[in-house]
Amino acid sequence: MHFPESELILNKDGSVYHLNLHPNQISDTIITVGDPDRVPQITKYFDKIYDQVQKREFHTTTGAYNNKRITVISTGIGTDNIDIVLNELDALVNIDIKTRKLKEKQTSLNLIRIGTSGAIQPDIKVNSFLLTETAIGLDALLPFYKESTIEDASLFQSLQNHFIKNQFTIPFYMSEANKALVMRFEDSQLIKGVTLTNPGFYAPQGRALRLPLRFPNFNQMIRDFTFKSQKITNLEMETAGIYGLANLLGHRAISLNAILANRATHTFSKHPDKTIEALIVFALEKISNL
Repeated sequence: MHFPESELILNKDGSVYHLNLHPNQISDTIITVGDPDRVPQITKYFDKIYDQVQKREFHTTTGAYNNKRITVISTGIGTDNIDIVLNELDALVNIDIKTRKLKEKQTSLNLIRIGTSGAIQPDIKVNSFLLTETAIGLDALLPFYKESTIEDASLFQSLQNHFIKNQFTIPFYMSEANKALVMRFEDSQLIKGVTLTNPGFYAPQGRALRLPLRFPNFNQMIRDFTFKSQKITNLEMETAGIYGLANLLGHRAISLNAILANRATHTFSKHPDKTIEALIVFALEKISNL
């Protein structure tokens, strides 16, 4: 399989178009963050720095923590950027950039998202850590890929029925965390949850400023959904896209969420930076043992 110039776009120096990276500049273990400023917040703990590349909102640093080579990359906000980042990271390890041909041996990356999120259930405490086991995407990314699948058909059908009952007409998809990574990150500090990935911060998460909402009872509808022992636990803007593309491309992904807000109790963290810092330290220790 040969990838033409219009599909696999490269810069003049041979790096991938948006990320501006060469294959030797990334590790097989990659931390993704939304905010570019969070990259140095993580890499300040590194023992060594090997590469630093910046283009647009995509800031990448590769270094070592406890002798383990790790790449940290900022994605910006939203699954449209996730589409760029995951496809170009995959191209760096699974396509021969010089010949534009698919490699015979495929590489699986470990992708760990460290992000912030708002809880939707009143019993989830602000400043807690949540690992997403299942992600529900209200964005339109995964349906554009032919091989997108539903891993838990019964949960999907139950949520679809709940949406229909509440006259919520936005289509959705579901994707799962990598089970092996979930086991490796198992810890008493982590809540496991079902995360809703939204295509925006305001109306798509039930926030109203000057514009009226089409679904004014959105948050209550999400909060009320129950399937067996599962409830939707939190809202954010990237996880479903990361899980969906990682699974289709043969990579392993998990999402770690610092819960900074609780939408049910209308509370926000008094020390968000401290909470994010604690999650970073927790994640790095787990990653160094992968």
